[in-house]
Amino acid sequence: MATGHVKRAFKYRFYPTDAQAAELSRTFGCVRKVYNMALDARTRAWQRGERVNYNATSAMLTAWKKMEELAYLSEVSSVPLQQALRHLQGAFVAFWEKRAKYPRLKSRKKSRVSAEYTRSAFAFRDGVLTLAKMQEPLAIVWSRPLPQGAVPSTVTVSRDAAGRWFVSMLCEDPGVKRLPTSGGAVGIDAGLEHLLTLSTGEKITNSRHERKDRARLVKAQRELSRKARGDGANRAKARQKVALIHARIADRRRDTLHKITTRLVRENQTLVIEDLTVRNMVRNRRLARAISDAAWSDFRSMLEYKATWYGREVIAVDRWFPSSKLCHACGTLQEKMPLNVRTWTCGCGATHDRDVNAAKNLLAAGLAVSVCGAGVRPQRRTPGGQSATKQKTPRREP
Repeated sequence: MATGHVKRAFKYRFYPTDAQAAELSRTFGCVRKVYNMALDARTRAWQRGERVNYNATSAMLTAWKKMEELAYLSEVSSVPLQQALRHLQGAFVAFWEKRAKYPRLKSRKKSRVSAEYTRSAFAFRDGVLTLAKMQEPLAIVWSRPLPQGAVPSTVTVSRDAAGRWFVSMLCEDPGVKRLPTSGGAVGIDAGLEHLLTLSTGEKITNSRHERKDRARLVKAQRELSRKARGDGANRAKARQKVALIHARIADRRRDTLHKITTRLVRENQTLVIEDLTVRNMVRNRRLARAISDAAWSDFRSMLEYKATWYGREVIAVDRWFPSSKLCHACGTLQEKMPLNVRTWTCGCGATHDRDVNAAKNLLAAGLAVSVCGAGVRPQRRTPGGQSATKQKTPRREP
């Protein structure tokens, strides 16, 4: 059954002319300026006990354009500037709902540079995209076709730290269909030795993309550190070389995760994962690099939105659930399970692979939550005969 309302972003690389690059660079700078000025105005109002909304900042933008020192804001398309104010409003809503921290100022060097155009600010016809304030269309490399008859609702242009230009088109994709209901269910245990271990016993290799390019990255970073600080051309070239290596690592990692998550969602109706707090885990200096390279947060994000597309269910089990220390055969809870113990034998005689056992326990706990709802407390027997209980997280909607 086709969903008919799934919106997907199709991202392509493009190569701007010198004039287009200059226009987009000016637009990026104006977007950052407007965002920061609006944030400053809202912050000062908030400190006075007042609340400024999007409409108020939009009126401020009109006034700013009339100021002599900010007249350059009128030289670029107004749509990306209005979109920046809408994004700021969304950031404040997330802060008020305690889903994010207080919005921060955009840095010229560290922030991602982008500009979003709505339909009134671009023309798209027969695969030709022309943005407002530009005479020529963008030279896009169509690595894959857009859905037949698709018309972008928004277009986002960005430039990464490596100097590569991208255009992302948000379109409705009628090709995304809900998959037939399947009885398959799988528990997924994330790790470092193996990226993922499934309750079926399958272990998915950790490609360690960062480690493969580490020598090249270290050399490039060492060359960058030797360059004189400032905005010199040599330092800029060295910085771009480092950024290109990082981009290559990220591209490979993202490609691997897309392939894995797509397969898992297609093969299983229910997918049970552990509710890991990666932000806290990377504070471990010995494991921070490896955890970041594994990209567990990206894996979960991809798994959840693809499950939404295809009519699957993702269940997150509480991170304090002792999945590794429980015998999935008899339910006995071991007192200790050091990380160096990869296989162990329970008192009932069952021998377990640590990661496979954890995945099986996650699956059992997740299915219990799915069937019984929130507040399920499965009873587990400890070696002393006492029951060990753990609160499971309620079912999450992806």
